[in-house]
Parts: sequence; C-alpha cells; structure tokens
Amino acid sequence: MMKASVLSILFVVLLAVAVIADAQQPGKVARIGYVDSSTASDSTVRLEAFLREMRKLGWIEGKNIAIEYRYAEGKRDRFPELAAELVRLKVDLIVVEGTGLALAAKSATTTIPIVVTTVGDPVGAGLVASLARPGGNVTGLASLTPQLNTKRLEILKDTVPKLTRVGLISSAVGVAAELQLKELKPAALALKLKLEVIDAQPDRKGLESAFETAKQKQVNAIMIQSIRPFSAERKRIVELAGKYRLPAIYAQKEYVDEGGLMSYGTDFIDLYRRAAVYVDKILKGAKPADLPVQQATKFEFIINVKAAKQIGLTIPVRVLERANEVIK
Repeated sequence: MMKASVLSILFVVLLAVAVIADAQQPGKVARIGYVDSSTASDSTVRLEAFLREMRKLGWIEGKNIAIEYRYAEGKRDRFPELAAELVRLKVDLIVVEGTGLALAAKSATTTIPIVVTTVGDPVGAGLVASLARPGGNVTGLASLTPQLNTKRLEILKDTVPKLTRVGLISSAVGVAAELQLKELKPAALALKLKLEVIDAQPDRKGLESAFETAKQKQVNAIMIQSIRPFSAERKRIVELAGKYRLPAIYAQKEYVDEGGLMSYGTDFIDLYRRAAVYVDKILKGAKPADLPVQQATKFEFIINVKAAKQIGLTIPVRVLERANEVIK
C-alpha cells in the first residue's frame, strides 16, 4: 500500500508539473505580412491607425502577433517579389495596400487569407467575384477611388471660373490607373471639359516635365491620379502646382497638409481601422470568402484658402460651405 501511495503522490506531482509547464508556454503568435506600395514613412499614419485598432481588439505586436513589413517604395516591378517573399515565410495572413499589390498577392497564393485596405474597385480589378460574396482568399475594403474622380471634376468646375481644360497627371500603368481613366473620360465629357492625360514618372524629373506639359497644353486646373507613388511625392507635386499657379484637387488630405489647394476623397485612416476588424475575424477562424467586402463610408472635402490666395484664386462661397474643413 505504501508503494502504491508513493506512486500516486509521484503521479500527482508529475501531473502538476506538467500542467504548470504547459501554462507557462506562450500562446501561438500569429504572423502577419504587411506589404505597401509606398515607403515606410509615407505609410506611418495609416499603419498606426491599423495597429491601434488591432490593440483594441487584443492583438499586440511582440506579444501575440508578429508583423513582417515590406515596402515597394513605388517600384511596381517589386510587387510580385514582395508578395512571394511573404508567402515563403508562411505568414498566417497578408494585409495589402493598393490594387497592384493585391493582384500580386493573389497570384502568389490561393490559400493564405489576404485583407486589402484600399482598393478602388475590387470587382473591376478581378480581386473578388462580388462585394457580397468575395469567393476566394481576398476580402477587405473598397475605397471607391475611380467613382470619386467624377466628384472631383465637378468640384473643380464649381471652383475655377470658366474651366474648360483639365490636366490629369497620370502614371498610365496598372489596373488601378486604367479603372480611374475609364471613369474620368465620360465624366469629363458630361461636364463639357477637355481632359488632357499627361503621363508622368513619380520622380523629380518626371513630375517637372509633366507640369511643363500641362502648361504647354494650357490646362486651367489639374488632378493627380490617386496612386501611392504620387502620394509619396506629394510635397513636390504641391510645390509644382504652386509654381505653375495651377488650381489642383487631390484624392487625399495629406496633399492639403503639405500646402495643397483642396482634396476630396475617402478617409483612409477609417479604412485602415476597419481592416483591423477583418484581420481579427480571420485570425479567429473566419474565412475571407465569407466576409463581404465593405465600401468606404467616410469622405473628406478640405479646402486651403491660403493656397488659393497664393495662386490668385477666390473660392466661391457655395463651395466653401460644402467643405468639411477650411484651412485659413
């Protein structure tokens, strides 16, 4: 009996040790791949919004999630390479910005879930079968960028007296650029505006050349195609618009933050917050195919009156009254 008692005690002790050891084992750390077409500095504000929302949902970097960051720095030829690299790392999920990178990620894997933060037209780009039923491994947010270009044209016409000719600084590369042009051309025709598409490389020389061309074509105002490589060069673009005294409307408020005239577009910070909700659901077992793509619901119209004065433009009162924010 004594021997049996000793064995029983030993069994209980060993079981207790095993339970304690198991309790001390850290939980599984989810690996997330984050890939952006721009630079790390250009992505900071949006990424912080995403991580802040992740923390609210209980996901803390360095504790129960690890994030592999990749940046294409405006180089489209790196998209496939960066997507493939994250797939090789066997991440649990990929968070991706932009249409081009989303397409590259989808080509690289059909099994790893992909959450898109800002894609203008996911259906038109071929990323999902439909918004309600994505049907594959891709889901996330639609920024409605192509459709909003029509609204920007309308604002320009209401703002600039006798507007007849608008220059569109365009990369003319990629599905996102093509979809935006597809929306803009008939919109310009309906508004009786001549749309001058001016191809430009998103660098110092390319942008300077584009604005010179805009001047030669005698455009009355300009728009900048809503793609991240241009966003990364927004400070230079704003300076050139001022130099050539061209009224400009942008898709992102960050241009106005740099001194630009006005912007109308999606609240991208809101989209990044909402992307975190998708990530949370998928990490908890949801399938991308079952999560409908949601569209942007928050939009911002911001006007910089100081910038208008610098180029000799008076913003009509009726336009100022429609703005969410007026910078004086």
